[in-house]
Amino acid sequence: MKLIAKPSKENIKTYVPTGLFLVFLSFFDVFANAFFNFNLMAFLPSQLSYFLPLLLGFVGFYLIRIEFSGVHSLDILNKNINSNNFNAFLTLLTVFIIIKSIPPLLNWFVLEANFVGDSKDDCTGKGACWVFIKVWFNRFMYGLYPDGEQWRINTAFLILFAVVGISFFVKQKIKKYFILFLIFVYPFLGIELISGGNFGLKYVETAAWGGLSLTFIISAFAILFCFPIGVFLALGRRSSLPAIRYISIGFIELWRGVPLITVLFMSAVMFPMFLPDGTFIDKLIRVLIAITLFEAAYMAEVVRGGLQALPKGQYEAARSLGMGYWKMNLLIILPQALKLVIPGIANTLLALVKDTPLIFVVGLMELAGMIGLAKTNPKWLGMAMEGYVFAGLVFWIICYAMSRYSQNLEKKLSTER
Repeated sequence: MKLIAKPSKENIKTYVPTGLFLVFLSFFDVFANAFFNFNLMAFLPSQLSYFLPLLLGFVGFYLIRIEFSGVHSLDILNKNINSNNFNAFLTLLTVFIIIKSIPPLLNWFVLEANFVGDSKDDCTGKGACWVFIKVWFNRFMYGLYPDGEQWRINTAFLILFAVVGISFFVKQKIKKYFILFLIFVYPFLGIELISGGNFGLKYVETAAWGGLSLTFIISAFAILFCFPIGVFLALGRRSSLPAIRYISIGFIELWRGVPLITVLFMSAVMFPMFLPDGTFIDKLIRVLIAITLFEAAYMAEVVRGGLQALPKGQYEAARSLGMGYWKMNLLIILPQALKLVIPGIANTLLALVKDTPLIFVVGLMELAGMIGLAKTNPKWLGMAMEGYVFAGLVFWIICYAMSRYSQNLEKKLSTER
């Protein structure tokens, strides 16, 4: 004979209030202990009082776990975080860990942190020394780029953001000209504006480029070029011509078979050895080409997955209309295939952005590289934690924004009813 009847609609008026009270009591005890160092269960033995909130919450979740209760909010809660005993335990453990982690993180980030000052001596608290970020912020953004010329970087990115932003609001017929501008005109315009040497602009060598601006430069140029190259490689791998197919397969497998850090090292150190005497290619250009080709190989496999997911009827229908190879792929096949693999494309582009700190190994100082340089400064020793937390937050914001845009794009282009 069971001591406790199974939760059901018949006993919902008794079990749900009791269960919610137990869950609230467990959360309140953990919250009071974490934020106010007050233990409701202090009258119990220490080991029992430590695990009692978890036990109370577990029992409370069991009591409210009623299938098809008819209460919308309760059914949603049970479906998402309380579908079985394991999920209930995992939910409680996760929430308790988050509650316990908030006070020390809040103290370190804000309450005990230092925001005012100009040197390490002004950081006297136990929390983070955000003075380090404030003093080095300009270098984290622009690297060693001359202060008086930084307006050129700002102008280059304002042009990029303006063109991309306006392209969202123009008609479809005009949008293709914006894309052509971004692919064939803007790269040369942006490089010329930032590097200088012409039109009265002071020349700034690429060794001085750095910080977050260099991260954006490499990411933007690699994204612009790796996508079309990846599409052509994916089409080439599915080509009926053996020469094109095997060349595409060889290229993809070669670049996917080596780590990016090796590719960067080869492009920066080994590749110049094979150039004819007197031939020079800037290190940044070599790194850009290496990252673009590396990511294009991964992009090709993502696009190929979308091409293979389409039924043969789409190809046959396009051919029955008298379409040639390129017209069929550009108008019928690729639009459908790319729509299917938007998550994969976004994942590849996110990986590209997060791989940019690897250029530090070849002497280019992007955001993470500049932080590594700043933390070795004798006046700022011991500031590595603040620097890398700042870099992590910046990369998270960039990647989260890209992820949200890809999800919105996927929802916008969805044809499911």
